[in-house]
Amino acid sequence: MPEAREAARHPWRRDSIARLAEWKDKCKGQRAVIIGNGPSLNQTDLSKIRNEFTFGLNRIYLMFPKLGFTTSCLVSVNDLVIEQSLHEMNALAMPKFLSWRSHRFFGPSSVTALLPMFLYTTYESPKFARDARGRLWEGGTVTYVALQLAYYMGFQQVILIGVDHNYATKGEANKTVVSEGDDPNHFSPGYFGKGFRWQLPDLDNWVGSYQMARAAYEKEGREVLDATIGGKLTVFPKVDYNSVFR
Repeated sequence: MPEAREAARHPWRRDSIARLAEWKDKCKGQRAVIIGNGPSLNQTDLSKIRNEFTFGLNRIYLMFPKLGFTTSCLVSVNDLVIEQSLHEMNALAMPKFLSWRSHRFFGPSSVTALLPMFLYTTYESPKFARDARGRLWEGGTVTYVALQLAYYMGFQQVILIGVDHNYATKGEANKTVVSEGDDPNHFSPGYFGKGFRWQLPDLDNWVGSYQMARAAYEKEGREVLDATIGGKLTVFPKVDYNSVFR
């Protein structure tokens, strides 16, 4: 593909591949938490995961003041989310993993050392990628990308929280809409607040993605567990949050 060849030649992409190589099996055998952005986070005692390795997704940083700590890294691949949140994301002092498409939002004079690690994500060719330096299928949700990253980093066990898999806003899957008021689908009413452009979820597609992730982890003797309080996702084994994080 021409786009893929162009990306491979770009110095920022090459730099990202080199930095991503440092994460290969860096956390082998350890446990990680992927924090979704569902309303259930408001019923979850997040102080219990202060010392865990945590993947924060999209606009999770809106919760940082309440948390009193930041996530270990940030992952975001949706074009609309990145475009409207880039300045806030850039202000975060943590490893950031963004889609290669977002490189267009950075100027030519950007300091390479301050750039995120660009992931070559795609909407095509469904698969579960075991090497984050290559092509990553997005699977319709940033959570799936985070699962691929966690696998690449070597985590033995990954626990999902805040992955409610339940949206109050209904409509055509993947349709771009403009929020007309408070956001009922995430932990903060301002997450996709009034005027924010976002895409309606494709929950059925997400299920297929998650099934691929579960199969990949289990094939290698690893596991993904779902500790979301009241979550509607049924793909991964359910565990009690307060039992796992005492």
